[in-house]
Amino acid sequence: MQFTSEQRPDDGVLEREFTLGETPGTLWTPESAAPAPLILMSHNNGLPKADPRLVARARYTAARGYAVAAIDAAGCGDRPRSAADEQARADLRRAMQAGEPVDEIFESFIGPLVENAVPEWQTTLDALLELPEIGGPVGYSGGWTALGIRLAVVEPRIAAAGFFAGGYVPRAQREEAWQLTIPLLFLLQWDDEGNPRQRALDLFNAFGSKEKTLHANLGGHTGTPWFELEDGCRFLDRHLK
Repeated sequence: MQFTSEQRPDDGVLEREFTLGETPGTLWTPESAAPAPLILMSHNNGLPKADPRLVARARYTAARGYAVAAIDAAGCGDRPRSAADEQARADLRRAMQAGEPVDEIFESFIGPLVENAVPEWQTTLDALLELPEIGGPVGYSGGWTALGIRLAVVEPRIAAAGFFAGGYVPRAQREEAWQLTIPLLFLLQWDDEGNPRQRALDLFNAFGSKEKTLHANLGGHTGTPWFELEDGCRFLDRHLK
């Protein structure tokens, strides 16, 4: 892991850019000198790790005493997209504009992205836990629920997770959801135009965790209330501190 830049704005949170092989990432750490628990904060849909909403969530969480890391998975941010990815995105846009079914396009597109992203996140986790300012335990928080499910199933170091029910979850991850037994917080936007409500409720029901909480709020895909970030940090506090 090589750090390439750093800055510390007025809130005291240290923000550092890093590269790990071909993977670019950002690490936010609090002012405290004590080793901090680590939150893996993911994103998808081609968004960069510098997306303003992700950065705001990361900085807020770091100010609460956590180390927070985000990476650009393949096809996200400035990383190159394969011809197959570009074709799938074009097919998806065309189908949505025409009002055609899109589930099979999502399956062929999102499934490989998840499988490719998991090893990169695990390699990043290995490197992060070697840093003296990070002590574990590890949590997951992000809008990429499909990745979070797969990563939590194969990665025993993740002790708790917060998911946003806003993205497509492939059949493979829906079928393995019962294997998740860690504490979960699941956020649902009741009027999310791109995510059928019943599918999200079915996924919540499928999780195998004995401690799982569903928070549902009125509004569309990007309308999650800010107070859910505060509640999410309290959820992390209960399980990681």
